[in-house]
Amino acid sequence: MYTFSKNLKNIAFALMILGLVGIVYGFLAAPKTIEEVEKIVAESHHDGAHHTNAEATHNAHATHEKASIDTTHTATSNEEVAKVENDSLHSEIVLSNQAITEDTIAHEEASNLDVAAIHAEEAKDVAKETKVDEEKEHHAHLEHVLHQLQNKPWAALYVACIFFLLISMGVLAFYAIQQVAQAGWSPVLFRVMQGITAYLPVASVIFFVLLLLSGFHVNHLFVWMKEGVDVVGHENYDKLIAGKTGYLNVAFWLTRAAIFLLGWNVYRYLSRKNCLAQDESNDNSFYKKNFKMSAAFLVFFIVSESIMAWDWIMSVDPHWFSTLFGWYVFASFFVSGITTISIVTLYLKSKGYLENVNTSHIHDLSKFMFGISVFWTYLWFSQFMLIWYSNIPEEVTYFKTRIEQYNLPFFGAVVMNFIFPFLVLINTDFKRITGIVVFAGIVILFGHYIDFFNMIMPATVGDQWFIGVPEISSLMFFLGLFIFVVFTALTKAPLTPKRNPFIEESKHFHY
Repeated sequence: MYTFSKNLKNIAFALMILGLVGIVYGFLAAPKTIEEVEKIVAESHHDGAHHTNAEATHNAHATHEKASIDTTHTATSNEEVAKVENDSLHSEIVLSNQAITEDTIAHEEASNLDVAAIHAEEAKDVAKETKVDEEKEHHAHLEHVLHQLQNKPWAALYVACIFFLLISMGVLAFYAIQQVAQAGWSPVLFRVMQGITAYLPVASVIFFVLLLLSGFHVNHLFVWMKEGVDVVGHENYDKLIAGKTGYLNVAFWLTRAAIFLLGWNVYRYLSRKNCLAQDESNDNSFYKKNFKMSAAFLVFFIVSESIMAWDWIMSVDPHWFSTLFGWYVFASFFVSGITTISIVTLYLKSKGYLENVNTSHIHDLSKFMFGISVFWTYLWFSQFMLIWYSNIPEEVTYFKTRIEQYNLPFFGAVVMNFIFPFLVLINTDFKRITGIVVFAGIVILFGHYIDFFNMIMPATVGDQWFIGVPEISSLMFFLGLFIFVVFTALTKAPLTPKRNPFIEESKHFHY
């Protein structure tokens, strides 16, 4: 039986406490009024404006000096030209005075004054209207920035919460696949997988609460939830979103979420219960039950996972859609789940547990890490390439925003999720070396956190992003909670199943 070490438990509690403090600080530090936003915007532009003013002053001096030189240089020639022009002008004035009477001049002057007055009044009205429009536009911009900055702690919490939730889901899907495939190499890892999936019920409750808060308009993460988006004539009316309200409405959205989370957790609970019962059984009846239930679950999972990706991630960008998105999200959390199995297994192995796990098991897990990383990259490129090639404005704006405003995390995710694991894990020997696998795993996990960051942040906080206290604190809190729940669950049952039909094959597995 595994014993949860005191040091690891203290680390988990420290992460949770520090993370919780940072999360609270993030919400308290978020601006509450437009005046606060105006001050923040003014301060952020202060340095740039100071630099611009200095440049303008320098240019003005240079222009003035050049003008003085040009004036001195042309003074002589101007005097000569002026003399000729004065003679001509004198002749014209004499002729003009003979042709125009004093009454005509007076009439024209009066007319000009009237026209000038009218033009002055019109100019004043236009200036007034322009000023009002500018003030309205400025106020709307500040209100938009206010919503983005208020979204920042919510979005950071949402990204971290869904990331760890889906890690446990990735492990559950991998576990179900092993059951259905009747794999002979993996049963010695089943208890590790079950321990990691123990986080799913806890994460599901927290995540559903976040969805409820969004549904009750406590935050502005989902633009399709805005009041009046489907009402013609309303200032928030959006024709495209209005056409999707049959699907994108809060009641149906929350109902789908409840069904998915409940279905996943029911399978997790029953499959673990059957697996533990199989240890005490005299036949393989519980194993057969798990086989059938896992096959049914995978059908449910493949449908619910795609809809989940649309509902919880893609709908933050309701004007954009991709037919590859469900698979793309699956690849991201699936490789994250397998990577987590590797890291937890190697940790337990280093503490003297899992004596039946050998380098061949680690090698197979590393192959999955490598293979799914390549699969993720294939989907990343396919989604990008097809949308870029079609060049439809409402489609390409998704990548345009991320490339222009999120350039570093956008391309950094590709480096961490493909280039790095490809170069490191392509070597067969490296797949068996603990230090290399753990290091590669940490990079992959952080890379896929950034991937989820890229999927959610641009639509919720726009260009007001940076990885600061809310992001780091949310990550710390959920990491601490994850460690505490997972390693507590590992203490509840022996780490090696006793009566799995393939357990002996798994114990003697060599690649």
